[in-house]
Amino acid sequence: MQKGMAGLKRTDYCGELGESNIGKKVTLMGWAAKNRDLGGVIFIDLRDRTGIVQTVFNQETASDIFALAESVRSEYVVGIEGVVRKRAPETVNNNIPTGTIEVLASNIVIYSKSETPPFYIEEGIDTNEQVRLKYRYLDLRRPDMQKNMILRHKVCKVARDYFDSQGFLEIETPMLTKSTPEGARDYLVPSRIHHGAFYALPQSPQQYKQLLMLAGMDKYFQIARCFRDEDLRADRQPEFTQIDIEMSFVEAEDVISCNEGMLAEVFEKTLGIKVKTPFLRLTYKEAMERYGSDKPDTRFGLELVDMSDIAKGCGFKVFADAVANGGSVRAINVNGASDRLSRRDLDSLVDFVKIYCAKGLAWIVVAEGELKSPVTKFLTEEETAAILKRADAKVGDVVLFVADKDEIVFDSLGALRQEIAKRLDMIDKSLFNFLWVTEFPLLEYDEEEKRFVAKHHPFTAPMDEDLELLDTDPASVRAKAYDVILNGCELGGGSIRIYDGELQAKMFKLLGFTEEAAQAQFGHLLTAFKYGTPPHGGMAYGLDRLVMLLAGCSSIRDVMAFPKVQTASEVMTNAPDFVDKKQLMELGIKIVNID
Repeated sequence: MQKGMAGLKRTDYCGELGESNIGKKVTLMGWAAKNRDLGGVIFIDLRDRTGIVQTVFNQETASDIFALAESVRSEYVVGIEGVVRKRAPETVNNNIPTGTIEVLASNIVIYSKSETPPFYIEEGIDTNEQVRLKYRYLDLRRPDMQKNMILRHKVCKVARDYFDSQGFLEIETPMLTKSTPEGARDYLVPSRIHHGAFYALPQSPQQYKQLLMLAGMDKYFQIARCFRDEDLRADRQPEFTQIDIEMSFVEAEDVISCNEGMLAEVFEKTLGIKVKTPFLRLTYKEAMERYGSDKPDTRFGLELVDMSDIAKGCGFKVFADAVANGGSVRAINVNGASDRLSRRDLDSLVDFVKIYCAKGLAWIVVAEGELKSPVTKFLTEEETAAILKRADAKVGDVVLFVADKDEIVFDSLGALRQEIAKRLDMIDKSLFNFLWVTEFPLLEYDEEEKRFVAKHHPFTAPMDEDLELLDTDPASVRAKAYDVILNGCELGGGSIRIYDGELQAKMFKLLGFTEEAAQAQFGHLLTAFKYGTPPHGGMAYGLDRLVMLLAGCSSIRDVMAFPKVQTASEVMTNAPDFVDKKQLMELGIKIVNID
């Protein structure tokens, strides 16, 4: 039968003890990480969320509790009393912060026993992730996972304190909302009271935070839970967390400056790293033309070089046709890689760019006294020389080309520069390179639906100087939008919003909404705009992604307590699961098979 704490009261945490505590009587609580019986002396490494400390049981000085200590096994939950003492020099453990001291135990209480865990509770285990997630409560005991959870807490704390110091109000917005088309599929929640009607879980608090600006709250922030029913990958989950902000009477510069301050404070107070501000900025056009991506990793070079003017009308038909059909020919120069990229490697890179719909990859290897290439025989000496000069190619370099529609060229070369940087170990992982990308296109044309869709969302304001183009050339309209990038990952994004009801109605029309459909979906917002709307803007960060990068992890699952797997299920609780027919009947729902 479960009893109380047997008279013990914790005085200290394991990992916080040090030489300043020598001579102090302490009471510790935690899990037995290891138990070593050396005959007459037992060592139990006790672990809690702060770290590990060695405790010592001596048969001569603590004979009455020695037998109890002998029975302790890994992951038993125990309380231990004793006195902190300095370790003998030959027994010091430099691998742990408490390695110069130990606790000479005088009492032990076993609170609960443990079966043998399915994996070791230690850092850096090589265990199948499915097993780790099935026993996530054990996985979270591991020191590296606990460090991630503590880091996540600190990031939230720093962000809250920063925004509070800047005059922001933390305001919660509803979790049960109206379903509106904002990109991904909604998670729907059936209403028991209103049969046939559904709530939606929020993809973001976007409309609510704009309405808070109409309500005069001036500066809002929230650490908000968001839900999107979309295909998953390493940095996506069906439920995730945003650091969400909105500000009134601001321009893009105000939002950017405020958020640079927040990121600088997060990095300094969690990692001790001073981030240089202001961050580098590139327009969307510059980012695509130089890096082939709107979230470029600037820790290495391999920038794209436009060869279209040289390739126009050249003897190599693949190049010439790409330019003639409105596309482009672009290249990257991999400096000094001729002895690191074999013919087999180059063939594998050809296969790699095909993933991104490129038809192929041309290359020139600049060797001593000769050029190795399957394409130079189709080019004149003048054309070849011009290409090598444009690429700034020297002996030992490898120049790689893609010729196609701009979209395919950018996608394939943007991914290729990342792939080559990884293969050739060109990335300095100690760097944190921040970048703002600005002036995104307001709209994108969806070939399947034969209509424009919002690049970010329907509430993003167009650049003032592009307003007239909404009627004549919508595809050329730039948005007052901005994304903040860190090491090739999008940390967050935002925009200055539309605050004029007529302009918002025009935007909905451009996106293919009839007036009736716009009213049905967004009537609450359009009505609100009639009652005095301040200019406003904001942004949102992916908290999970930010913590992932701070922790040096490759997946956001490693910085979330209870994540889903790629089937959007949770293997620990077996969610989602089937429910009783009675529950479905109350909701007026019947399950039918869909072929």
